[in-house]
Amino acid sequence: MKKVFYPLALAAGLSAALLSGCGKRLDVAPVNSVPAETALNNSNDVETLLKGGYELAGDQYLYGGGFQYYSDFLGDNGEIQFGGTYSQPKEIFNKRILVNNSFVSFTWTNAYRTINVANTVLDNLGKVTASKADAVAGGAKFLRGSLYFDLVRLYAKAWNDGTPASNPGVVLVLTPTNTTDPSNALTVTGQARRNSVAEVYTQVIKDLLDAERLLPASNGVFASSAAASAMLSRVYLQQGRYADAAAEANKVIQTGNYSLVPSYADEFANKANTSESVFDVQLTTQSGTNDLNTFYSSNGRGDVAVLDLHLGLYNAADDRLNLFDTSNGPDAALTLKFDNIHGNIHLIRLAEMYLTRAEGNFRAGTTLGATPLADVNRVRARAKLPALTTLTLPVILRERHLELAFEGFLLHDLKRNAASVGTLPYSSPKLIFPIPQRERDLNANLQQNEGY
Repeated sequence: MKKVFYPLALAAGLSAALLSGCGKRLDVAPVNSVPAETALNNSNDVETLLKGGYELAGDQYLYGGGFQYYSDFLGDNGEIQFGGTYSQPKEIFNKRILVNNSFVSFTWTNAYRTINVANTVLDNLGKVTASKADAVAGGAKFLRGSLYFDLVRLYAKAWNDGTPASNPGVVLVLTPTNTTDPSNALTVTGQARRNSVAEVYTQVIKDLLDAERLLPASNGVFASSAAASAMLSRVYLQQGRYADAAAEANKVIQTGNYSLVPSYADEFANKANTSESVFDVQLTTQSGTNDLNTFYSSNGRGDVAVLDLHLGLYNAADDRLNLFDTSNGPDAALTLKFDNIHGNIHLIRLAEMYLTRAEGNFRAGTTLGATPLADVNRVRARAKLPALTTLTLPVILRERHLELAFEGFLLHDLKRNAASVGTLPYSSPKLIFPIPQRERDLNANLQQNEGY
């Protein structure tokens, strides 16, 4: 009988780019592959498959950097300059993306491969030990919901752009497309059509609510219930559901499991998770890719120069200014956030939750957990800035922009606030990825986005 192998676990038991909510390292059995005739026969096999899903989600084109810098490149309006020689990210930065852009294609393909792993895990829950079934199901749903959320934000119109119920989103695939090799299955073939933006958001919220309910408060290196709450807060904020966004962020804060690192610089200098880490992409010295280091750091390619327009947004006393290397002169600074090539990527930080709760409460006219002013001042205090006595929405959004700079929020924050990117309105087709040509060659039913 021919053997087909799952590329799931890593040699010598090392984890590559695993997503986490705590500082422990993953204990992976020292196996390199699982033969198809014995794969997914028991709980350990399904758990190993889920570990492979977490690994795939940390891919350089997904949460290992791509999702983050795509947002910052597309959303930029003169605060950074991309000086690298790679044509694909340059197309994204210049808002002139070709349908055969390999980064755009790899992101789509690798996201669907990871979703397919999650689907396969969910399809085999009956083989999981009863005491572990909830955590396994919750982890798979967290991965699937998170990936669909970021796919629909990149490859479709924003929630507030037109009619979500009729705007084409991405294709929802909720069952395994190739159970003999779920991590290498073709993404979307056959006659599949794009679901609407509204349908995708509905599925995202369902998955994340399930994950929030199923996941434990502490879950080793995997997603916890707080990580699901945090991702839900992002979804609700993107939809303008401000009271819900504040409520989900408040859940994370009220766990008491997280605290702001006293020094802003120390939050990013650490290799492992910090007390502020709600959800991290895990890296080791032997494995994993930190593509934020690749493009932003002088230890990588240093392709992204931070211009004076961005630096000028900070108060002179702002401690966050110390996380820039300005030694190369005007308009040539580099952010130091990602200098540790083997440092974890902080995908969700507690500071984001404070700022989300502040904005959600401010817009909803509520004070759940704390007043908006108190939450903003908490973040400012860590940056060594004086407390504010009054607050406006532009001040909250500015604080968010500075605190979370280069961490993947820019484009999505601009879109949900209907803000332009230079001369481009937030609804411009140039701020949306094309459906990759490879996928449309496989499936002519995949409607291309406007302008491509």
